[in-house]
Amino acid sequence: MTSCKQLASCGSTPALILASASPRRRELLALIGLPFTVDAPEVDETCDLPPKEAVLALSRRKALAAAKLHPGQVVLAADTLVAVDNIALGKPTDESDAFRMLKMLSGRGHQVYTGVCCVDSEGTLHEGVDETHVHFCPMTDEEILAYIATKEPNDKAGSYAVQGIAGQWIDRLEGSHTNVIGLPLSLTRQLLAACHLPVMGT
Repeated sequence: MTSCKQLASCGSTPALILASASPRRRELLALIGLPFTVDAPEVDETCDLPPKEAVLALSRRKALAAAKLHPGQVVLAADTLVAVDNIALGKPTDESDAFRMLKMLSGRGHQVYTGVCCVDSEGTLHEGVDETHVHFCPMTDEEILAYIATKEPNDKAGSYAVQGIAGQWIDRLEGSHTNVIGLPLSLTRQLLAACHLPVMGT
């Protein structure tokens, strides 16, 4: 288990555990201002449900796995999928898979779903799903190959990072920007508040 540099003494407040190894989720969660540690146990991430249901099921699976290791603490987990015509696009397996995904996204809209699940100190689940619509500009094969060569798509759902190089091909975005990065902050804040953690203004 690794410690976030913001970890501080919380008194009687339950500790917050982020059950995700994603550096992007770690950076986003830090913006809420709560101290936390990171512990992301490995779980089976296969799921045959439709994308919107799958992200909730997977985030719940991750949160419950971590909660078993940290009884009495608050655990937060998330899972993100990109979907085109209700077909889920996870992380690419290789460059050809990334090319396939980006060809599917080129010049059209798609949905990004993130499921967020919190297990509070008493073991109660607080969860939800955020959805963002993203529309890509058309991309030539040469542009796709050049983007893949940057390695940015390697560990990203849908093979792109909206906050990175791929931002130049985003035509419009409807909904939460942080949801596309991997952790919708508005939803996350609400769930943490429901777990009785002292989020800003409460």
